[in-house]
Amino acid sequence: MRPSVSLLASNRASTRTRRRTGAEPVLYDFRRPIQLSREHSRILQLGFDGFARQATTVFTSSLRTVCQVAIASIEQRSYAEYVDSLDAATYLTMFAADPMPGLGVLEIPLTATMSCVDHMLGGPGNADQPQRPLTEIESGVIGGLIERLLGEMRYSLAGIVPLEPAITGTEYSPQFAQVAGAADVMVVASFDLRVDEHPYRMTICLPFSGLLPHLASAAAPAPASDRERAKRAQAAELLQAQFSEVPLEVSVRFRPTHLNPDELSALVPGDVLRLSHPASAPLDVCVERETFAHATAGAQGQRLAALIVGTRKEIR
Repeated sequence: MRPSVSLLASNRASTRTRRRTGAEPVLYDFRRPIQLSREHSRILQLGFDGFARQATTVFTSSLRTVCQVAIASIEQRSYAEYVDSLDAATYLTMFAADPMPGLGVLEIPLTATMSCVDHMLGGPGNADQPQRPLTEIESGVIGGLIERLLGEMRYSLAGIVPLEPAITGTEYSPQFAQVAGAADVMVVASFDLRVDEHPYRMTICLPFSGLLPHLASAAAPAPASDRERAKRAQAAELLQAQFSEVPLEVSVRFRPTHLNPDELSALVPGDVLRLSHPASAPLDVCVERETFAHATAGAQGQRLAALIVGTRKEIR
């Protein structure tokens, strides 16, 4: 008994270990159900992956230094949660997201913004940058970079929604950027931005209510053309023809006879087993235990044969 007890204890210990090392549970808010499906997230992932690649080229060519942009996450958040996740001072560009109602936000940390301006004006772009609003000249310099980024976003998301982003204003305090209501649901895409060796976090925020119809249309299957329908019909005919040639193992047998365990264990050579199959009843023709016809036993030349006397339709 000791080995079994120790084995049971070991199994319980391993179960507890697996539970401890598993993923942490995530709280679910029933007042705000999750509306961003996995399929919609995948579609957005593909679009923003393309934007990250194009943004890498934009930053590298504009700053004339090694830059890298990579998608980090795509989440559904309320606007209040998005604002709380930002620094107290940052650089927010608000833009109209036509044809979607509402406004979108392109957010770049203020330190990264000042570093970009420093690079574009011929400076070294150190990480130690002043935390202050941009001057008029600095705003004009960074404005060209922002417009290029919005243009690349329009190109990358063209397969989802035909965006025509137009800048409506800038803000340094997230609390003062009245883009949406506090409880409005937003789609937040976060990006890892690296300028030289300095890492930053860049985000794009879009209204979920305006984006949802376009996501549903992008996830719907595209209508098939006449040529595609003809190819599908031809493929179905070929498949049907191939199925007609597939060999199947067919058995002709008596109806099953049921015995209890005592009767079965008492059988010895020479015993006669009474079958449940009536003498006047035809045999069953089966494929994988499925009866599809009835037949009578016979012979054809030197071989046993079965004559079909009833099909599956007649059986029904």
